[in-house]
Amino acid sequence: MRRLILRSFVAFSFGLIASLSASAPVHAQGAKGPSGLPLPRFVSLKSKKVNIRIGPSTDYAVSWMYMKSGTPMEIIQEYENWRRVRDADGTEGWVNQALLSGERTAVAAPWMRGKGKDIYVNMRRDPQNSAPVVAKLEPGVVFKIDECNGDWCRAEASGAEGWVAQAEVWGAYPGEAFK
Repeated sequence: MRRLILRSFVAFSFGLIASLSASAPVHAQGAKGPSGLPLPRFVSLKSKKVNIRIGPSTDYAVSWMYMKSGTPMEIIQEYENWRRVRDADGTEGWVNQALLSGERTAVAAPWMRGKGKDIYVNMRRDPQNSAPVVAKLEPGVVFKIDECNGDWCRAEASGAEGWVAQAEVWGAYPGEAFK
């Protein structure tokens, strides 16, 4: 009898672990916030001056101030009209949704900043590695992205237009496609 109980417990435990691990990625990919929009998702700052707060209200202290519109942000949580955001450096805080735009922007390889003077992200004429380079973006440069196909993002930076490898940007998820 004891063996039967032990076997049942072990089988139940394995089944529970398998079902939880199988459902976790699906939930993370398809999660929606109270707004009905997916979480997480990328947006950009609408205003030139945006306060990031330690909590979802003007009653909370300002922890950081951004001074450039168009800076990409990742929304990771929602509470009423407040959004918890994260920047390319990992800084997190709360911002009022009115200060955010759905326009997509990205940062060129922020993880490569300070790695050397001759490191660039190539913007190419067409979405392929063999296409001619139309611009070289320094790591940390912010640019607008119009669409991504899962591998490449059509980008615009300082008057140059072309395609940037999606793996070299912060502002689009790996494999994400949108127009």
